[in-house]
Formats: sequence, C-alpha cells, structure tokens
Amino acid sequence: MKNFSNKYIFLFSAVMVIVVATLLSLAATLLQPRQEKNLEIEKKKSMLESINIPATAKNTEELYDKYIKESFVLNAKGETVTGVDAFSVVLRNEQKKNLEKQYLPVFSATSVDGEKVIILPVEGKGLWGPIFGYVALKADMNTIYGVTFDHKGETPGLGAEINTSLFEHQFLGKKFFDNDKFVSIGVIKGGAKEEDLHGVDAISGGTITSKGLEKMLFDCITKYNEYLIKNRQ
Repeated sequence: MKNFSNKYIFLFSAVMVIVVATLLSLAATLLQPRQEKNLEIEKKKSMLESINIPATAKNTEELYDKYIKESFVLNAKGETVTGVDAFSVVLRNEQKKNLEKQYLPVFSATSVDGEKVIILPVEGKGLWGPIFGYVALKADMNTIYGVTFDHKGETPGLGAEINTSLFEHQFLGKKFFDNDKFVSIGVIKGGAKEEDLHGVDAISGGTITSKGLEKMLFDCITKYNEYLIKNRQ
C-alpha cells in the first residue's frame, strides 16, 4: 500500500509538472505577439516624446506615421547601409560588435512646428542597469531639439530622475560640436554654467547615473560623427 501511494504521488507530480509547463509555454506563445506590439508602441512613443509630441497607447502609431518620415541605417563612416530595417536594430546587440560592424539607426522626422530633425537612439549603463533614450537634433546636426531618457532600475528620487521633464528640458538647445570638434554634453556635478552650451546639471545624489548618461551620450553620438558633419545645414 505504501509503494502504491509513493507511485501515485510521483506520477501525479510528474503529470502536474508537464501540464503546468505546457500551459506556461502556451501562454508565452500566445502572449508574445502582444508583448512585441507593446514594445513597438513604447519605442515609437519614446521617439515622439523626443520631438516633444506626447502620445498615448491609442494614438502612438498614428502620430508616428505622421511625424516620423523616414528611417535608415548607417555605418561608422556615415554611409547608408541597405537591406537593414532601422526600427528593428537592437542597440544593445550592436554595441557588442566592433565599431566597423555596427548598424547605426537614424530616424528623420518633422516636428509639430514643421522643423526637420533627426532622431538618434542611445543606450548605456546607469548605477543598477541599462539606461537608454533618444536624442533629436536640428538640421544643423549639432543643436539638440529634444531628448527622452529612461532606465530599468535606477533609484527613485535619485538616478531615476533622468526621465523627468525637469532633467530632460536642460538639454534643449545644447550642442554636441564646438565648431567641427565633437565635445558632447557634460552632466556636471554642482551645476553647469548658464552660458555653457555643452553642459547640464547633474542629478543631486545620482552621480553615478549622471556620469553613466554623460558617457552614453558621448559613446553613442560620436559614432555618427562623420554623418553629422557631412550633412549639416
């Protein structure tokens, strides 16, 4: 009787494991298209926010089609790479490659006020995990039109402040180049000088995240150096 009981428990446990695993696998398969669609909408929404166009889950795709006019991929020489979808490029994967093999996405857009801008994705490391976002540049390929930043796990009230409008608004009008020299944007502890075109105030208490964002901007935007210089207006 005892052996029968043990067999029954073993068989019951095995069947339950198989059933639960099957259900989880089925759920993951069924939910995957929805998850991918949500990620796509979130990505489009962030791009729109970088050109100061607020969007909701319902109108993101409509606004994206209206304002994002073109997308393409470059190599490190500033040359267009054919046959690669810019929207599908995963920046984190590209950063694992040698620079000469990386795909650099560019999104050409028109702002609400009719200004031509380009949107460049950026990704780096904060204190606790990835930080990322989009930088929109004016037609001079130098002046920042707008930015949006986000994170996976920065500390609320400290590093997480990178995705607040108060922090992001500082970048408007800042410049990446001093004449033809790429100098990027410094995120300065203690505060940037008012007339500093290449610096913004760091987050109080979020030094590591601030420095991570500064490095992210330098590392990501400098890769577009050849393209930006060639296409200034």
